[in-house]
Amino acid sequence: MENVVLTIHLILALLLIGVVLLQRSEGGGLGIGGGGGGAMSARGAATALTKLTWIFATAFIITSITLTVLATRGSESGSVVDTLLPAADAPATDAPVAPGLTGNLLPPTAGDAPATAPRADEPAGTAAPATNP
Repeated sequence: MENVVLTIHLILALLLIGVVLLQRSEGGGLGIGGGGGGAMSARGAATALTKLTWIFATAFIITSITLTVLATRGSESGSVVDTLLPAADAPATDAPVAPGLTGNLLPPTAGDAPATAPRADEPAGTAAPATNP
């Protein structure tokens, strides 16, 4: 059921894009005027395309709402965020760590951070121990 609605939704999206692109620019909002006598210059064709746009847009919104309802009906948990974040009462050290990351991911404490920035003229790793004034 969900796959059928999704397929209809995608087809409606493509049709809506096509119908909107076929319409003539009446306001000249982009600076390109629609001069000359093209095939779509008749007022009857413009109203037909406008009606098609409204029909496709309405159907697109209906399929969007239907897909949302179908997706929430099949879910067992309340939210995606609930499945990604650990519980609020659990300690932060019990949280799963992504592959390649090790150790504590919290910001460093005052004792872990250097007291002063290394000087620019010293090579990396040879800075003298910092003292707090």
